[in-house]
Amino acid sequence: MQLIQEDPDLSAYLAADGVIDHHHPLVRGTAAKLAEGVANSYEYAGAAFAFVRDTIPHSQDSGDPRVTWRASDVLEQRTGICYAKAHALAALLRAEDIPTALCYQELEVVHGLVAVRFDGAWHRQDPRGNKPGVDARFSLDGERLAFTPDPASGERDCPVLYAAPHPVVLDTLTSARDRPHLWQTLPTAL
Repeated sequence: MQLIQEDPDLSAYLAADGVIDHHHPLVRGTAAKLAEGVANSYEYAGAAFAFVRDTIPHSQDSGDPRVTWRASDVLEQRTGICYAKAHALAALLRAEDIPTALCYQELEVVHGLVAVRFDGAWHRQDPRGNKPGVDARFSLDGERLAFTPDPASGERDCPVLYAAPHPVVLDTLTSARDRPHLWQTLPTAL
C-alpha cells in the first residue's frame, strides 16, 4: 500500500498541538528517560514503541473505564485505547524530532496506528498492546501490526497519514463519558 501524506510539509509531522502535546513536561521527561543509553534515533523509536505498547495498558484489555486522548494524559494516567496510545507514541517520537503521522485501519471499528519516517520512507507501527492473538512489534523492515484487515468483510488499511488526529476520532474520544460509552460510539469508518 502506498502511504499518502495529508500534508506535503514534513514539518507538520513534528508539530505539537493540544493532543500531541510533546512540549508538556511529562512528555519531555519521559522522552529524556527513554533516550538515555540508546545509540541513535532508530533505537529510541523502538524503545518509545515498547514503552507505550508494554507499560500503558489498553483500557479495554485492562477494564479501565477512563478515556484519555491527550498524549500527556495517556502517560500520566497510564491508560488508553489504540487512538490514545498512538497519540502518546507520536508525542514521544516527535519530542525527539522523529517525523510521526497518525494513521488508521477500518476494521470492525476504526483502529489507530502511527507511522514513523526513517530513511525517506514511512513505516506503520501499532502500539495497541499485545495480548493472546495480538503480537505487534516495532519494525522498519516489514509491518508487524496487531491486525490485518479482511477485505472480504469490507475492512481496509487507510493510506492517508495525518499530522493531527482525524476529527472523527478526536470527537469520539472527547465526547465519551467513559470507556463503556466510548465503546458504543467508536467510528466504523473515517
